[in-house]
Amino acid sequence: MTLSSLSRRLPLLIGLSSVALSALALMPATQAIAQSATASVAPAPLSSLVSKVDIPYEEFRLPNGLRVIVHTDRKAPVVAVSIWYHVGSRFEPAGKTGFAHLFEHLMFYGSENADGPFFGRLEDIGATDWNGTTWFDRTNYFETVPTGALDRALFLESDRMGHLLGAVTQTKLDTQRGVVQNEKRMGENEPYGLVEYAQLAALMPEGHPYRHSTIGSMADLNGASLADVQSWFKTHYGPNNAVLVLAGDIDVATAKAKVGKWFGNIPAGPAPKDVDATVPTLAKDAEVTMHDNVASTRLYRNWVVPGVNSADLQQLDLAMTVFGGLGSSRLDNALVRDEKVAVSVKASIQPFEKLSLAEITVDVKPGADPVAVGKRLDQLLADYLAKGPTADEVLRAATQQASGTISGLEKVGGFSGKAVTLAEGAVYSDDPGKYKKDLAVYAGATPQSVAATARKWLGRPVLRLTVAPGERSAADNALAGNAKDGGAGHKPAFFRNPDAPAPAAATPPAPTKIAEPPIEPVKDLDFPDVEHATLKNGIKVVFAQRTAVPTVRVSVAFDAGNAADDRAKLGTAGLTTALLDEGTTTRSSVQIAEEQERLGASISASNSMDRTNVGLFALKPNLDASLGLLADVIRNPAFAPAEVERLRGQVLTRIKAEKTEPMAIAQRMLPPLLYGQAHPYGIPFTGSGTESGVKAVTRADLTAFHDKWMRPDNATIFVAGDTTLTELLPLLEKRFGDWKAPSVAKGAKLFRMDRMMRPSRIILIDKPQSPQSLILGGLLTNKAGTDNPVTLLTANEVLGGSTTSRLTMDLRETKGWAYGAGTALPGVRETIPLLVYAPVQTDKTGESIVAARQDIKEYLTTKGTTEAERNQTINSQILSLPGSFETSSDLLSAMMRNALIGRADDYYETLPKVYRAMTAADFDTAAREAINPDRLVWVVVGDAKLVRPQLDAVGLPVEMGTLAD
Repeated sequence: MTLSSLSRRLPLLIGLSSVALSALALMPATQAIAQSATASVAPAPLSSLVSKVDIPYEEFRLPNGLRVIVHTDRKAPVVAVSIWYHVGSRFEPAGKTGFAHLFEHLMFYGSENADGPFFGRLEDIGATDWNGTTWFDRTNYFETVPTGALDRALFLESDRMGHLLGAVTQTKLDTQRGVVQNEKRMGENEPYGLVEYAQLAALMPEGHPYRHSTIGSMADLNGASLADVQSWFKTHYGPNNAVLVLAGDIDVATAKAKVGKWFGNIPAGPAPKDVDATVPTLAKDAEVTMHDNVASTRLYRNWVVPGVNSADLQQLDLAMTVFGGLGSSRLDNALVRDEKVAVSVKASIQPFEKLSLAEITVDVKPGADPVAVGKRLDQLLADYLAKGPTADEVLRAATQQASGTISGLEKVGGFSGKAVTLAEGAVYSDDPGKYKKDLAVYAGATPQSVAATARKWLGRPVLRLTVAPGERSAADNALAGNAKDGGAGHKPAFFRNPDAPAPAAATPPAPTKIAEPPIEPVKDLDFPDVEHATLKNGIKVVFAQRTAVPTVRVSVAFDAGNAADDRAKLGTAGLTTALLDEGTTTRSSVQIAEEQERLGASISASNSMDRTNVGLFALKPNLDASLGLLADVIRNPAFAPAEVERLRGQVLTRIKAEKTEPMAIAQRMLPPLLYGQAHPYGIPFTGSGTESGVKAVTRADLTAFHDKWMRPDNATIFVAGDTTLTELLPLLEKRFGDWKAPSVAKGAKLFRMDRMMRPSRIILIDKPQSPQSLILGGLLTNKAGTDNPVTLLTANEVLGGSTTSRLTMDLRETKGWAYGAGTALPGVRETIPLLVYAPVQTDKTGESIVAARQDIKEYLTTKGTTEAERNQTINSQILSLPGSFETSSDLLSAMMRNALIGRADDYYETLPKVYRAMTAADFDTAAREAINPDRLVWVVVGDAKLVRPQLDAVGLPVEMGTLAD
């Protein structure tokens, strides 16, 4: 669980179904045999991989106790700023649950010298990868900014560290209380959304600091007062309880000057007091059964195990990875592949400072007996603990860990970059270089050490938790802190409990005035040079170099995607890509997974709306062998009948699961309402197809789809990473250059729109017991992706595309009815839809649609773009460009996007000039020409008995909808 306050963009992608593949295949058998032999070259030794992982750093402390860590990385003109406070929900006293996270939200709403939304100021300086998160042991805030904006970022961070309380008002507290409560409802509205509460209650004794969820209880959130806020800040947010990491285009001398200037005058807070926590062991095995609106029964096995500083944790992580974390894991092979009684399995560790949670999950295949599967799971675990892993399993698991670490360190900031790695080590272990010690343990692990640790910790009493389909109980809701007087907690939430005394008033300190520093000049983006080549069989190759880490990313893109799906058998495209890693003519699915793990590679296949992509992440030393595996997967799929049936069952279960998830329900319902049945986009945006379609697909259909669409004359190979075109081309020629197109005709998509009128209306889908309503509205603009409507996309930032947009500020920040709300223009090639998104508290469903309609109408008529909105949006777009292409993955996506809609290689370099020429009037013209708000169709997923009366009052026709297929 990561409780983040905001994302910079709404994640509303349509037609994207990503299926992780271990490896895949497509080509003549003789060629596959040759490639298999070639790909068996020994992978680079694990020791050599681990030795390449290094983050050089220097550190210093200010007199007030602030610890500062500096890492220099000049690959891009950006600096990651990451500040970690050593306080989280573990430090919350009884009756104050959720305070750490609520306070994190308040930190984003202005300080004495920089009042107003913090994220607006971040966007104004072009910040990327910014967020704030709260967890049991820490609260962190991070952003990556252009080098010229570093002073501004440090000013903002220092002002909320040293000068916050004068800007915290009762109104802000009440609003953020409502936002956090809606965040809580949003999480609980998902399938299995109450499980964490039950796990913590069963595993932790009363009074244990890890027993309560970070999100907290409704009652405690309602009870938070301004006096509580002041006390929390004064106790925990001093510089002597914080670590600041600066990583990127900076050196230690510059850091000392800048950090001293902005943070040096902040007085130290009280000496930090740790809250210790033991690692509890259950007295005996515990059995818990819950019910929820889920598609399949999920079995959990949980233990509390040691924290990050235990010598056992890495060994235990390897044990769990071998058992259920690898693509070739024991559980995958037994329950999913061989016995076919589960559709998915997982075993992993959630690491925390004082303790960690070990978890095994098994999603039981519909029709299988959950009790029997549970017994089989326990038998497999007992056998594993008795016999232990093999040397090859341990090596594959350790290689996967090293590969993942290398991949994450390509970024300086974000959730997994170098700044986070250094900060986490400093806060939890008093050692920024802890990651190196951990990797050394992984590399040195043996079957004996892993087995001994697994027996030590997983041989203890276990929590067996089962979530079965059915109605949630009042008791389960009560565990979430939502019940009142024994009820089931489906009552409106108030900004404060009306039955409780008014929150105590607090007198803010006198503000200290500090001038905001200007932004130094920031150079426009210098996009890496893009090179082109053609293989001897005509496949185009597009390449750009990125040398920050020794990795290479490849994507073989086919002009297919979900828009190419068989309309009579929707789901053919998704099932085809899902099967690619389930065996080639020379490799079984297990062999594919194992080879991938030994190489530290990752192969994945996905369908966007317009493209089918088979991607590869490879370590540079293993690139040749990894490409051999990729080629076998793409050219030579076996589509073995037994695997077709197994994967068909998994996809059908996935579709059933989508029908229990609010957003997926709306994404399945809305597209045909917008595009009609004949248009290639008029299909579920989830990309999984329909139940009837997936049931009808035959092996011949899969082979035909592959022959029509996944072929050399319909492919482009995109590559970004630590190689050169000169090194790369011979490897690609060897793997793909002799690939010939089949004799059948290449596929073609027909985009046509019917002439049916689609009047604005509301379609309500009943989801009983929903603690929240999901609103997804949509209309078709008059623009296609190939029009490259950059002005419209920029105007959407003002309407609903950014965290300071009209819609977000109204529904989240002013009214407090939603955790997130906004609009999106998905990046499709043909007709672009405008999507309006808002998960809102149940009692505000109707009013939220009214407010959203009003916000959109006013923006398109009487209240167009202001000059301030135009300036902030343009600044944000231009200044964020240098930080937007830091990694090879970013670069690869940009090259593929340019190719999809026909833009030049240097398109992103030309954007600053285009942006600067835009006026507020241009924004308004583009939006008004493309968007007709009277055509919005609304899908609402919620508890009909509570929501229908509200919707009837909106003024639009209301229909009940169902998801029959």
